Amino acid sequence: MTVAAPTKPKTTLKMVYQRPEALADTPTHYCPGCTHGVAHRLVAEVIDEMGLREKTIGIAPVGCAVLAYDYFEFDGVEAAHGRAPAMATGIKRVLPDRIVFTYQGDGDLASIGMGEIVHAAARGERITVIFINNAIYGMTGGQMAPTTLPNQITTSSPGGRDVAVQGFPIRMSEILATLDGAAYVVRRSMHDPANIRKAKKAIRLAFEAQVRGLGFSLVELLSTCPTNWKMTPAEAMNWVRDNMVPAYPLGDYKVAPELQKLRV
Repeated sequence: MTVAAPTKPKTTLKMVYQRPEALADTPTHYCPGCTHGVAHRLVAEVIDEMGLREKTIGIAPVGCAVLAYDYFEFDGVEAAHGRAPAMATGIKRVLPDRIVFTYQGDGDLASIGMGEIVHAAARGERITVIFINNAIYGMTGGQMAPTTLPNQITTSSPGGRDVAVQGFPIRMSEILATLDGAAYVVRRSMHDPANIRKAKKAIRLAFEAQVRGLGFSLVELLSTCPTNWKMTPAEAMNWVRDNMVPAYPLGDYKVAPELQKLRV
């Protein structure tokens, strides 16, 4: 007599992780280990979860993220170097029902665009800024940026940044948080999964500030640049943790009262 083998119960697989609809299915141009891709995904996830994709307009900078609009499935435009906040101001004022954000690196925002970002925050423009800080000029060859750390070696500071000659790094979140028009200014990092989850929550609150019309919002994200730092991706992540986080403390620098209860 043949005994039939016991039937295994059918397993139903549940999808728990997939590409957000707002993130385009396209090959990346970013270097291996660069965390621009992580930041793009976080922005896309938040926009999808908040149901904002059909009304969002993103503004790309000049820098490594100059092609940022290629990675998103919503409207995007390109700004002149450092002028993304000015372009965002114009779009938001003409189309106040849209969700408008800029995506900028430290050279674009804190150097040539310093005047634009400061005055946009001072005016309380109802835009959101995603600020990528990797302490170096990435696209143009690894020169010293306004955010380069003391003694950090770059192609234009081969002996390390000498603060007696070149000054100290600029901490943008601390500066912008002092302005009355700023509603939400925080700094997060992307060097490990726990901090990436915190970064996503901050990005959501930044967009929430815009949805509620509270004023200017900015999330600074400490990022990697393995190519110009001349490190492996793993070494770059550790360098952010060991060097950038002490120099650029993570935290909330300004949170409007209306957002306090939404913080996690």
